[in-house]
Parts: sequence; structure tokens; C-alpha cells
Amino acid sequence: MTSSVQVALRVPADPLRTFEAFTQEIASWWQPSSLFAITPRGDGTLAFEPGVGGRLFTTLASGKEFEIGRISIWEPGKRLVFNWRQATFRPEQSTEVEVRFEAVGAETRVSIEHRAWDTIPKDHVARHRFPEHATLQHVARWWRASLDSFRNRLNTP
Repeated sequence: MTSSVQVALRVPADPLRTFEAFTQEIASWWQPSSLFAITPRGDGTLAFEPGVGGRLFTTLASGKEFEIGRISIWEPGKRLVFNWRQATFRPEQSTEVEVRFEAVGAETRVSIEHRAWDTIPKDHVARHRFPEHATLQHVARWWRASLDSFRNRLNTP
């Protein structure tokens, strides 16, 4: 079994609107992490290309793009799965993020599982030589901060 982080929260929107905000408005709610910067120059402006095979990428202030990963599952209002790579990862290294959108009354429960951190060596710069449990705790805090920002975005008219 792969090591993973799981975080979830409810947002004030239906699953389709939540999926659309997650994928189309990521640049407005994404929260960078100093521990897990996407590139050495920072996170830039994130964007998804819709559909299976589409990219999650960032555009840096210089205009240069970096591909973070490719989408393997695109089910609007239900589920999104994509690979996640930081610029410091070797070409064969990546983790995977699965996002689920579940209706709960008038709200949507957004659940994120970020898995395969055990495939990134402990001495890798992205792990900061943390033991696995500490890496996962930091990753969980990072996703919680972004999801809190996401919920605030949906709360703003």
C-alpha cells in the first residue's frame, strides 16, 4: 500500500459547480507551500486543461510553463485524478492526486487523497529528509490550507 494523505471538507455549492471551481478557478484559490514549491521559482499560476490527457500546469512570472501532471480521470461533478510532479522530481517520479465531489444536502464534500509519497526517496529535496509520517503531516497541512482557501472562494459571491 502506498503512503497517502487524505483531507476533506464541505463547501457551499453543488458537486458540478464545485468541480468547475476546482478545475477552472484553481489560480484564484491555490495556496503555495514554501516546503513543497512546485518549482524553485515558486508555484506560478496554476491551470487545468480539461479532459482526460489534459495537463495541470503552472505559468511562472517569466512566462515559462511547467507541466505538473496529466489528468487520468475527468468526471465533472464526481471525480478528478491527476499526476503531481514538482520540478525537482526525476522524470520517472510522480505522486497522484484524487479528488472526489460528493453531494451532502445543499453542500459538496470535497475529498482529496494525495498518494505515492513513499515513491519519493527520503533524501529527496521535496521530502526535506523528513521521516514519512512528518512528510505526510506537512502535505496534509498544505492541502488543508488550499481547501480552506477554496471554500472561501466559493463563499465569496
